[in-house]
Amino acid sequence: MNQSMTIPEQVAAIQREAAGDDLMPSRAAELLTKLAAALLPSCNADIRNADMKYNLVYKTCLETVDKANRAKIVAECSPEFEKKREARDRKEEVEALIASLKYYLRSYENEMRLAR
Repeated sequence: MNQSMTIPEQVAAIQREAAGDDLMPSRAAELLTKLAAALLPSCNADIRNADMKYNLVYKTCLETVDKANRAKIVAECSPEFEKKREARDRKEEVEALIASLKYYLRSYENEMRLAR
């Protein structure tokens, strides 16, 4: 996997590889490590940045719109809100991939134990 890839591209590449029929346990462990050690913390940083940018938009909306509920609606129509949602959704995808790979590795371990 190319390190110059964006986080969404890396997550998509791991999803495709994990969904394939020929995923070896050693490769699954590598992907799990990458997800947990590198991509999940990066997702958290993206969420923090997106939250801060959205909060600035929301603050501006609160200052220009007379009602808080209307300001929220206006703010939620912004590109910053979309980026915030994308960042949170990406983190959920990474967490689901982590759980799937852990399950795969546990299942493989149980199969090997039973085969002895």
